[in-house]
Amino acid sequence: MAAATPVVIDGSYLEGGGQILRMGLALSAVRDIPITVNKVRAGRKNPGLRPQHLTGLQIARDACNGKLEGGQIGSCEVSFYPDHISGGRYMADTQTAGSVSLLVQSVLPCALYADSPSCFVLRGGTNAEFAPQVDYTIQVFRKVLSWFGGEFQLSINKRGFYPMGKGEVTLKVKPSVEGLYAADFTDFGELVYVYGTAYVSGVLPIKVAHKMADAAQQLLLEKLPKNVEIYIDRIKEHAERGMGNGSGIVLWAETTTGCVLGGAALGKRGRGAEEDGLTAANEILHSVERRACVDKYAQDQVIIFMALAKGKSRIRTGPLTDHTKTAMWVAKLLTKVEFNIIEEEGTDCIYLECEGIGHMPVKRNK
Repeated sequence: MAAATPVVIDGSYLEGGGQILRMGLALSAVRDIPITVNKVRAGRKNPGLRPQHLTGLQIARDACNGKLEGGQIGSCEVSFYPDHISGGRYMADTQTAGSVSLLVQSVLPCALYADSPSCFVLRGGTNAEFAPQVDYTIQVFRKVLSWFGGEFQLSINKRGFYPMGKGEVTLKVKPSVEGLYAADFTDFGELVYVYGTAYVSGVLPIKVAHKMADAAQQLLLEKLPKNVEIYIDRIKEHAERGMGNGSGIVLWAETTTGCVLGGAALGKRGRGAEEDGLTAANEILHSVERRACVDKYAQDQVIIFMALAKGKSRIRTGPLTDHTKTAMWVAKLLTKVEFNIIEEEGTDCIYLECEGIGHMPVKRNK
């Protein structure tokens, strides 16, 4: 049984947003450690729990048969008491355009340590601001996690955009029976290809997707070696596959050593589609130029897996983001791991190392 006294986590630390809740709850569930998060989103315009955060807490609670206290919209303190993590079918709906990709971040670590496979139907915004687009999670982060031995499938049933949301994805997770193992993302190798998707939904015409894709492709052709394959698909979502009006572009690049890097932009009213294409392409180029093996979107997401894996994980990446520093702080608090930061001379890249705890799933009798 878990200890009676929760570990107290300061929800206003550094980045001070929903990430502390997501990581804290996931590690609480996996390690069977009760937690209390206070000062939830204290520095934000609307402090406390928002619908998206509450939905993530509730579905993680359900998956690990836990008890949640303070689970109301606007609550600035929540306590969570986990129990065993059960596979099965679950559904969560933010009732807003809150990011489904952030819901994935909430439940994925738990499901990897469940007693059987899990299937989650998640509803909200599939392509939202201030969160990875669902296409990135599918095309980039799924491959990154595979380096740690984690497996999941994520499919888009319907795209959903701000303000109505109503998008839907299905997440299927295979438990990691023998636990996760350390990954080494330090050898960039050579760039092989850059693929991508530029999409529009609702009343937006397909020419918007073409403008994004053409601008991105032209810049990539100018800057990358001639032997790099570049292909960007252009999609107009059918009415039943896209709720509301929205557009965006997601690019992913892979190297000979299996490093996968992403670049993305979400369309915005009053801004040219070409600018979005250039933004996504430049994100790819910045990672390639510094030969980073983990991009800024995956940087914070791998921290929890580095901490839980067996052995020493190492990544070569760009400057640490506040999200990553926050993730490292939460991981250290709940697993006692240490992160070693080695600055690479003459560049803005760093090597980040962590000797994981080798956490193993609890063997339970059926």
